[in-house]
Amino acid sequence: MLEIRFHGRGGHGVKTAALLLAEAFIKQGMNAQAFPEFGPERRGAPVKSFVRASKEQIMMHEPVENPNVVVVLDESLAESPEISEGLFQKGILLINSSKKQEFFKKQTRFDGKIYTIDANKIAIENIGHPVASTVMLGALAALVGIDFNALREVVLEYFTEKKDKVAAEKNIRAMEIAFKTIK
Repeated sequence: MLEIRFHGRGGHGVKTAALLLAEAFIKQGMNAQAFPEFGPERRGAPVKSFVRASKEQIMMHEPVENPNVVVVLDESLAESPEISEGLFQKGILLINSSKKQEFFKKQTRFDGKIYTIDANKIAIENIGHPVASTVMLGALAALVGIDFNALREVVLEYFTEKKDKVAAEKNIRAMEIAFKTIK
């Protein structure tokens, strides 16, 4: 089972990113679940969302405590020890930042694989604002082998429901850039 924990701030698409990711896993023929955890619901407050995906039926519904992957949408949250808490040493820590991995190795004390991508910059240049949740999904897809076409389809459906095809195209373009550039 693949377990992913997202950290971000209210209003930055943490919940939506988890839901879109779960839908992409389902399109790939897997079982998946996504759910948020938040305290006071206010814009800018720290929030978490969780995703589980498996070929088998998923029977648990509690928060992900030992993730394979942690995705951080706001680099200011990377200072918290909670970010790498429970993360398997062979896991992946993906952070939205222009800073290098070495900076976060010291800050998080996580010895596993750390990847950074300046998702805010990609979002600003391609979407027009710094909400980088779909950009981070593109990077995540490349790192853990998510079918990019399934992810593209889910994002297109999401924005089509909102009747915003232009936003769909911009988000997909930004997602594809992240997918191709993550190292």
